[in-house]
Amino acid sequence: MNRNLFFIAGALILWGMGEGMFLNFAPIYLSSQFSLGEQQIGFVLGAMGFFMLLMHIPGGHLADRIGRRPMLIMAWLMGLVSTLAMALATRLPLYLIGIFGYGLTAAVSSPLSSYVTAARGKYPVGTALALISATFSIGMALGPVTGGWVGDHYGLRAGYFIAMGIFFVSTFFILAIQPQPIEKHDLESPPVNLWNNKQYVSFLAVVAFAVFSMYLAQPLTPNFLNDARRLSLGETGWVFSAGALGNALLTVAVSRVKPRHGFLIAQALVILFAFFIWRGTGLPIFMLGYFLLGGFRAARPMAQAQARELVHGSQMGLAYGALETVSAIIFIIVPPLAGFLFERDPFIIYPLAIGLLLISIAASYIYLNRKVPHA
Repeated sequence: MNRNLFFIAGALILWGMGEGMFLNFAPIYLSSQFSLGEQQIGFVLGAMGFFMLLMHIPGGHLADRIGRRPMLIMAWLMGLVSTLAMALATRLPLYLIGIFGYGLTAAVSSPLSSYVTAARGKYPVGTALALISATFSIGMALGPVTGGWVGDHYGLRAGYFIAMGIFFVSTFFILAIQPQPIEKHDLESPPVNLWNNKQYVSFLAVVAFAVFSMYLAQPLTPNFLNDARRLSLGETGWVFSAGALGNALLTVAVSRVKPRHGFLIAQALVILFAFFIWRGTGLPIFMLGYFLLGGFRAARPMAQAQARELVHGSQMGLAYGALETVSAIIFIIVPPLAGFLFERDPFIIYPLAIGLLLISIAASYIYLNRKVPHA
């Protein structure tokens, strides 16, 4: 691993730990601190998804034009300031400014993926992206346990202050990475415009349905565990940490197979998550379910690796940005829908997600077995 990937890995481990201390608990915090109902919480999470949506394509485009390192630094600083706002918030408006500002840090996704792709050396694209994703998940495995313990003893708000300190150290790691040259295409033989690339656009549609199916059961599962399953904050922290551990281990494990096959395996793992949360009883089963939810994060580098096959190197940031935008649209739509379903029957969302995922796996299998050009 070269020095740049080392510093990125270090920054992501720390950032994952800090984020894990508060973001998984945000639905519970919105309920306990600001007395919001499930559907209102769903709208807040959906609005956060909207702010994520705003940044993916501009972030990827700017990474292709001005460089990836400046975009990474900007996102790290924005995350630090946004977490400070959430930590200081005693009223809902300031907290919303913080959490929506944190959503804007989604601008980092495309530049980070394109930076890692360019710096990967001898690693295949899917493997490099999966390994870096796994380092973030390792941090996320430590954060929820710590955040749950802090929440039980000092209140969930204290976790925001601790996370801010961790983010401060993480920022020094990201400042240590080196700039990369900006890739350009041959002016006399430019690549096909990204939006006229039919294979890439149809691939986005397949990914959109898969992400919708995988995400549907996720947004309000913390509330389901807290309300319907009566888990304490400490127990919920252990569940989240098991999920983060699953993110790390399953992302690496799935990356060992071809991206097309890994994408299908990832969706099958999320089916098991939904089943164990729906039908399971007891903390170990819920921890196993969240561990298998690691398939959701494992699907991301598998989708990115396939997208990379379809585009020119000078379009890489924009292509990754469009892929992230598709996910962000889903993150806007799903939380309010999940809140609507949750308030009517908190159990119904899990069999519904399983049914959609079975359809998605079939659709993905049919599409992903086509031939693609080598890039």
